[in-house]
This record gives sequence, structure tokens and C-alpha cells, in this order.
Amino acid sequence: MNEKVDVLIIGSGASGAAVAWSLAETKMRILCLEQGDWVKPTDYPSNGRDWEARLFSDFAVNPNRRARPTDYPINDANSPIKVVNFNGVGGSTIMYTAHYPRLHPSDFKVRTLDGVADDWPVDYATLEPFFAENDRMMGVSGLAGDPAYPPKQPPMPPLPLGKSGQRFGRAMNKLGWHWWPSDTTIATVDYDGRGRCLNLGHCTPGCAQGAKASTDITYWPHAIRAGVELRTRARVREIALDERGMASGVVYYDAEGREQFQPAEMVIVACNGVGTPRLMLNSVSGRFPDGIANSSGLVGKNLMFHPYALTYGYVDEPLDGNHGPPLCLWSHEFYETDHRRDFVRGYAFQFGRGFGSIVEAIVSTAAGRLPWGEEHHRIYREQLLNRRIGLSAICEDLPEEHNRVTLDPVLKDSHGIPAPRIDYTISENSHRMMDHGIARATEILEAAGARNIAVERPILNGGWHLLGTARMGTDPARSVVNEWGRCHDVKNMFIVDGSIWVTAGGVNPTSTIQALALYIADSIKRRLADATLFD
Repeated sequence: MNEKVDVLIIGSGASGAAVAWSLAETKMRILCLEQGDWVKPTDYPSNGRDWEARLFSDFAVNPNRRARPTDYPINDANSPIKVVNFNGVGGSTIMYTAHYPRLHPSDFKVRTLDGVADDWPVDYATLEPFFAENDRMMGVSGLAGDPAYPPKQPPMPPLPLGKSGQRFGRAMNKLGWHWWPSDTTIATVDYDGRGRCLNLGHCTPGCAQGAKASTDITYWPHAIRAGVELRTRARVREIALDERGMASGVVYYDAEGREQFQPAEMVIVACNGVGTPRLMLNSVSGRFPDGIANSSGLVGKNLMFHPYALTYGYVDEPLDGNHGPPLCLWSHEFYETDHRRDFVRGYAFQFGRGFGSIVEAIVSTAAGRLPWGEEHHRIYREQLLNRRIGLSAICEDLPEEHNRVTLDPVLKDSHGIPAPRIDYTISENSHRMMDHGIARATEILEAAGARNIAVERPILNGGWHLLGTARMGTDPARSVVNEWGRCHDVKNMFIVDGSIWVTAGGVNPTSTIQALALYIADSIKRRLADATLFD
């Protein structure tokens, strides 16, 4: 029989790690269950010459292709965007690009400003101190003064722009459009025990140097030293209820496949915008026949990805290729609503370096840019190798209830737990936004001297950002959790991941997900102090 803990956290990724670290100072007994395992830096693809091949096998971004024992399958056949995640200590921060913008102040009040979706029950000013705290813990590099944001001060200097970034910067200056060195969680100086970036390249499948801030090397060492227990290879099947309607703990499978019950005074869910609704929908009872804390019927609904429109071309000189972090600057020129356009809200541009040599050859051959035969090597060497530059429009996805996560009636994981099914379509508003982004991106590439311009819309394996499926709000009929992350229906159950988002904004969400987790942890601590936590 497992001993009862004060706080049980499910998931060790971006939000689970942050909330564990923050709550550790209370000296409560805190346990985190993670269905994956620790990943050793020596196992990362960047240690070997076969790193590109491993992007299609054990370090593929799509769990259905990766198919590790710690992954769960996802039925995403009815979605033009496929889910991207990673199961292990650190969660998807193991695989992310470390591009680290915050949501804008406007993103929290889109109903007030633009008459669409809903306003958040929190705002940028409320989260600002938690953004700053998280920047310090994750180690953000960037340049102060970006006019797209309120003032902020990253703790490390920005990444070098490199040849690609400089070319893009000159093109943006020519067009008179906003650009700025991007905030990243890649160390540019030695920081908190992490070595600075050495430009190993290919950051996405894990950083062998430790320069990229995944939570297994940022938050977790501090949390574990403070007394938090992290139990790996522990796949949670359901959250249990007691006779009072409070969460009493979880049923999980341990590393040997044995069913266990872990009792807890408080349960915090941090499983991402697909994993969290899956767990909640699997947690059925007489009180909640449609899934725990789901009296609103909204668990799993309003799934938001960010549809990515990638536009790229080739220049007349070798640039950075895949050497160095993949993303080096951003533009928020088209971020806010402009009523002269045929869509509401907006998008950000992410400017990238190049692809690896093997992926470039595969993609260019498939697209007809690289012929077979005697010209193959000459054209590759003179026109394609390290000559690609590209940028993506990351488009805001507005919430729609028909975009959702449900339980698949047939597909199950290796423990027999029903797998998630994704039903998702891209809205007309998002399609028009992508059209605009591709047109502007083409102008930028032409100004940068690129030719052979091509487009991928949306990026197929672009479901990095899993948002909105257990949304925040003050009205229990129209939301799943309240303004500080507590479930309306279950007073000792909290959600801290991207599923609680009300709207998606048009930027990568990790910074804001972690700021929200720290804000919720702070709210829990303050209510513990005045004994109002479960009132």
C-alpha cells in the first residue's frame, strides 16, 4: 500500500516541473508520477552522425512513429495536423525548439478587443512576475527593448543571428517591418550548471550539451533537492473520487505493469492538452459518468493547435544550414487584429536556419528540385546544400467546440487504457490568416534574395501546441477550472498545463504555460496559508 501524499502531480513536463518546484517550499510531501523515464544526454541523437535518421525512429516528434513503450498511440486520422509530444522526464521540453515568446497582453482579452472567443480570467499584468521568475529558472536568452512587448529583461544575452538571421534582418529592414532577436531557453553563457551553446545544431531531438533548457535539467534538480519525489514509468489510468466527491488519488501502472493505487490529499494534472482530457474522460464514476470534473461537458472540447504555414527558398551562398539553434529571430508585425484584413487576430513569424543535409536531399528530391542522374550531386552542392532559409507563420487558432479530444473506442495503449482520438479542422479564419502569412513571407524571402520559393501549409507534424481542452473561467457552465486552476467540480483537483488556455494567441506557448503553473502554485500556497484552499 502506497503511503498517502499531500500533493500528487501527474506529469513532469513544462508545467508539472514548475508547479512541483514552487510547492516544494511548503514542505508538504509531494510526489510526481511520470509515465516516461529519464532520458540520458548520451542517448540524444546529437551525439552521433545518424542524428537525422533517428528523427524518423526513436526520436521522431510524432508518438505514433516513435512508438516507444512509454508513448501512447493517438488516433489523429481526422486531423490535418498531427500531434507532437514526448513522454519522459521533462516532457515535450526534451523535443521543443526552445523558441520562447510570451503571450501578448491583448491575447488575454480578445472578446473585449475583437468580439471573438472569450476573455481570460487572468491578464498579462497578473502573470508578469511569474514570467520573470520562470525566465530565471529556465534561463532565457534575449534582448531587452522589443517594442512588441511590455518591458522585460532576459537574464542572458541573445543568440547570435548567424548568416541566416542577418540576411533576414536586412530583408525586414528593407520592408520596414518589425523583427527582433528571439527569446530562447538556450544558454548563451554558462548558466546554473548548464554549459553554453556550442552550436551542435539540431536542437529539437534533445541537447547533448545541456544548453537547451528542458525541465529535467532546470526545475527538477532543484525540486528533487527540496524533497519532491519523482516516480518514473508510472502510467496513470484514472483519478479516483471519495464519497465526498473529492479526488482521493490515482490508479496507475508501475514499471512492472502492476496496478497500484496512490492516495493523495490534492491532485494536480499536468499532462498537456491531449493527455489531460484523455485522463479525465477515462476517470468515470457515478458522480461523473462523462469524465471527472466534466459537468460542463467541455473536457476535451475547444482543442487549439497553431496552424503553421511554412514558406522557404534558396539563396546564392551557403548559410548556416543546421548549425546552431533552429530559430533565431521573430516578427510580430502582423500579430494584432487589423480590420483592413479579412481575418480577425493575427500571427507571428518564426525565422529559421536550414535543414540537415539528408532531410534537405529527401525533401528536394520529392519536390523535383533535385533530379536523379548525372546532375544530382552538382545541383545539390551548388544550389541546395546549406542554402535554404525559411519562415513560418504561426497562426492563432480560435476555440471551436467541434475541435476536440475524445476516447477512441478501439485503440488502446500497452496497458489497455483507451487512447485519445483527435477530431480537428482548420477554420476559415485560420485559412485566410495562412494565406496572408504566406504572401508576406514570400515578400520577405524575395527581399532576402531567395528563389525556388515553396510552401507547406499546414505543417503536417506541426501539432506541437496542445491547448484549450479544459479551459479556465469563472462560470462553471462554460469552463472546467476557475481563475486559479482549480476544477469547479472537484475542489482538491487542479490543472496547470496548456489545456486550461482560453485562447491560443499566435506564439509558442511554453513560457506562458509555465508562468500559469507558477501562478497557480502561488495561489495554492496563499490559500493554504489562510485555510481557504478547498472552500
